[in-house]
Amino acid sequence: MAIFSAESKRILRRIDLPLLLAAGAIVIYGLVIISSATHINTPGDERFWYVQRQGLFALVNALVGILFMQFDYRGLSQHGKVLYVFNLVMLVAVMLFGHAALGAQRWIQIGPISIQPSEFSKLIMIICLASILEDRMGRLNSVQALLPIAGYVGLPFLLVLKQPDLGTSLVFMAIFFGMVIACGMPWKYFIGIILASIMSLPLLWQFLKDYQKMRIMVFLDPNVDPLGSGYHIIQSKIAIGSGMLFGKGLFEGTQSQLNFLPENHTDFIFAVVGEELGFVGAVILLLLYLIVLWRGIQIAKDAGDVFGRLLAVGITSMLAFHVLVNVGMTTGIMPVTGIPLPLMSYGISSLTTNILAIAILMNIHMHKQKFIF
Repeated sequence: MAIFSAESKRILRRIDLPLLLAAGAIVIYGLVIISSATHINTPGDERFWYVQRQGLFALVNALVGILFMQFDYRGLSQHGKVLYVFNLVMLVAVMLFGHAALGAQRWIQIGPISIQPSEFSKLIMIICLASILEDRMGRLNSVQALLPIAGYVGLPFLLVLKQPDLGTSLVFMAIFFGMVIACGMPWKYFIGIILASIMSLPLLWQFLKDYQKMRIMVFLDPNVDPLGSGYHIIQSKIAIGSGMLFGKGLFEGTQSQLNFLPENHTDFIFAVVGEELGFVGAVILLLLYLIVLWRGIQIAKDAGDVFGRLLAVGITSMLAFHVLVNVGMTTGIMPVTGIPLPLMSYGISSLTTNILAIAILMNIHMHKQKFIF
């Protein structure tokens, strides 16, 4: 009995090869860097525990993604309301039953696996938002039309912010703006919101937690707290700068291997790339991300239906914001927010979310001909 039908095989032949190869290369790149960043700090037989775990889940998620591509993504539109409720329940469960780490309550323990629901929440929000914006294309030309959409996104946004997880909350905003602009929101509204946000910064400052205020202060001057909040960015800049053109070589970085660079396999993995593979290695990685984002934009442009176009825009906005902010914070041009590098940083929840996001993009590309008449 054949695993795939003739129709499935025909669809698979329309696979987006540049997207597949670029995303796969980033995952493999990440496994190599995770291995380098963690092999010394994990003793005995578990020295490659992180890379083995990441590799296993990358394989499992890839298989799930392949199975998902056998189905028409349009079916997701029918489940927008159910997914939205599930998203809220999941985020409330984190507040009630989640466990805290690094000063935030963001994780739920399921057996041996610790999952971060806010990571999955981003992709779910893209699907939900696309389902309600589908019938509003070209009609978001007034404040009255935008307010219900803002409220729809605002509730999960506040639940994530409460954890607290400012970084993921900002990703929600990037997704929202990307999708409503694609839906026809005038640019003057976007510019107005940005200007209003800038003018409200003195007021918003009063609501920030102390550690969030310190992150902004060390962004402006890391030496304000060089052994505390500023330590991460100082060590990251040292690591990247010391890599120069070709880097010190894999498994040869001093800042990462000698544990000077905190979170070197998660949030600050780009600094390990800069130190061990240098400017050349960093540029190659960024080019791979550029291919993924280019294909995301092209898939959105070529999508045969509004729902698919909005899904592709939301996913591309999410990935672009992640890359921009993560690379920006590790190089010292943006505040530290704890946003992982997509498909690269260690983390099961983040990896799963991003691989499924790539699978949705692939699905949109492969089914587009069904909607072209």
